[in-house]
Amino acid sequence: MDKFKLKSEYKPAGDQPVAIRQLAEGLAEGKRDQTLLGVTGSGKTFTVANVIQKWQKPTLVIAHNKTLAAQLAAEYREFFPENAVHYFVSYYDFYQPEAYVPITDTYIEKEAQINEDIERLRHAATQALLTRQDVVVVATVSCIYGLGSPVEYEKVNLKLAKGEPMTRATLTRRLTSIYFERTTGDLSPGTFRALGSRVEIMPASERMIYRIDVTGGTIMRVEEIDATTREINARHDAVFIFPARQYVTPKDVQDAALADIEAELKDRLKTLDGAGKLLEAERLKRRTRQDIAMIREFGFCSGIENYSRHFDRRQPGEPPYTLLDYFKACDKDFLTIIDESHVTVPQIGGMYTGDRSRKNTLVEHGFRLPSAVDNRPLKFDEFEKRVGQTIYTSATPGQYELSRSGKPVEQVIRPTGLVDPEIIVRPIVGGVPRTVLKGAQGPSSVPGNYQGQVKDFIAEAELVTKRGGRSMVTVLTKKMAEDLAAYLAEKHIKARYVHSDVKTIERIEILRDFRKGVFDVLVGVNLLREGLDLPEVELVGILDADKEGFLRSDTSLIQTIGRAARNVRGRVLLYADAVTGSMERAIGETNRRREIQIAYNKKHKITPKTIEKRIHDIVGDIERTRKRAVSELTKIDSTAFGGDTAKLVREKRRQMHEAADRLDFETAALIRDEIRVLEGKAKT
Repeated sequence: MDKFKLKSEYKPAGDQPVAIRQLAEGLAEGKRDQTLLGVTGSGKTFTVANVIQKWQKPTLVIAHNKTLAAQLAAEYREFFPENAVHYFVSYYDFYQPEAYVPITDTYIEKEAQINEDIERLRHAATQALLTRQDVVVVATVSCIYGLGSPVEYEKVNLKLAKGEPMTRATLTRRLTSIYFERTTGDLSPGTFRALGSRVEIMPASERMIYRIDVTGGTIMRVEEIDATTREINARHDAVFIFPARQYVTPKDVQDAALADIEAELKDRLKTLDGAGKLLEAERLKRRTRQDIAMIREFGFCSGIENYSRHFDRRQPGEPPYTLLDYFKACDKDFLTIIDESHVTVPQIGGMYTGDRSRKNTLVEHGFRLPSAVDNRPLKFDEFEKRVGQTIYTSATPGQYELSRSGKPVEQVIRPTGLVDPEIIVRPIVGGVPRTVLKGAQGPSSVPGNYQGQVKDFIAEAELVTKRGGRSMVTVLTKKMAEDLAAYLAEKHIKARYVHSDVKTIERIEILRDFRKGVFDVLVGVNLLREGLDLPEVELVGILDADKEGFLRSDTSLIQTIGRAARNVRGRVLLYADAVTGSMERAIGETNRRREIQIAYNKKHKITPKTIEKRIHDIVGDIERTRKRAVSELTKIDSTAFGGDTAKLVREKRRQMHEAADRLDFETAALIRDEIRVLEGKAKT
């Protein structure tokens, strides 16, 4: 029987059937690498989902940021409702890595805020890989960072079976040995409490409770209960409890690791003393011995990950265990999908270098032992060795993907019939004769009274606004974005700007308001980073398009041009005084796609229509889930539950966890803040 079962109201259309067949055949032929060149809006995720169903192997999908990963995870959950689709990203809400700045003699201590829900989802992903075969994990590049050994993690899982001999004391000791913490209050993931002959356990990966009745030295009942209502959901003959931490170290291994740390410290102190670095030697000795004492006493210390090489029993330079090792344990022939590969591949490649530079400085100045450098992400060649057959997906695949896979599988036709936008090239400055710019491969025209790029864009945007459409314009710097938005406001044009200094929540709200028509022109620097498709956009203006660089490379230009590909009126204005190589390639590729799309529409008598509802865009997801959450929240006010604040807080927590389960962490954060306010009032 097939493990993966795709559920969808849609059938493959346009280029999708051919792309699905070619990719599946490539996998069957044993091709190591393939590239899916899919234009914006062509349904690449749906195509990949069909390939997963055909290939029937556990699949790792890697995205370049948490927001995109959440979007993809939500889509794959819709496609595979009967299978295990999980989300694996960095579990920090905030993370300031440990660092030292020698020039100012500034030591920066590690500061981190762990998101409990994301940590739970990480545990769920690793446990699924050790217990199931029908697993899809959508991850960010955090999947190449160190985790505990999957062998040790699986080895120490605790089986609790009805009828098994067990005392309460034995059960509590065994839970503590796999890093569960005992509590007398409300349970959270990774904790347990003892109530008479019953022990209640909340696994690290779930938001429910197992209640184990150990009357008379035997497990009499194993019940699964709702964490909020306390109702019994199910009764089990047996359950498996995995460790509450992904780093698991048996006692004998811990003793051997501590002995190795002591030996390494001794050798390093000799080296530092010999070099006359007395301050560094004293600093290292004090910190390391304090850490050793903490580990002996409590089995843990702050920054214990810096000793991971010793606890994993790895040799110097040997790579750490990562999520990829859990996939290997599940099925050595797992499939890897690298989404938006033109961004994700370079990101994977750059992680090791930055981490190594920071660690070397800490080691050099006595803040860490040399073995700390082996607590690291994978090098790129190590990553390549650990993944098997790989499909790269992008509208603009990079040279790396193309060199490994050869000719890409193309998905140029959109099921909606929409074609790539028309490109118009106009000069930057005014007073230029009405001519076609030399080298331009797209239609170019200059109005007779032309006054330069800014005023020309304003005139075009005003026409779009009158029709009820939206316009976007990209500039080269944050200052230019702010200044242009202010200038547009002076001209009575409703405009906002976004760039990297605008906080995530505010950026999401700006984009939501843009779609709703609260304002008409969005100004940005690198609008590609939003990971959104905005069907209301009729016009995209690219100022200073001839300034070669990252923001004006052929890849960036094609991606930006794609912002106008969701609207039947889509047009792109490139402002340039000369046509660069990047412009020429971008214009040529866009026109090539247009010709294919127009010919297909003509042959099949398809009339393109503007998309009128979301097509898996994150703003739509957030808006929908927030509206639902707000609707639920309005049903509960301060008078709910007879004014019982404790019950109200429990209900809010339930809603917060439901939002997190939907991967809507923005809504979860809002509810969390409300809980803090309620708890503060209760204390006063």
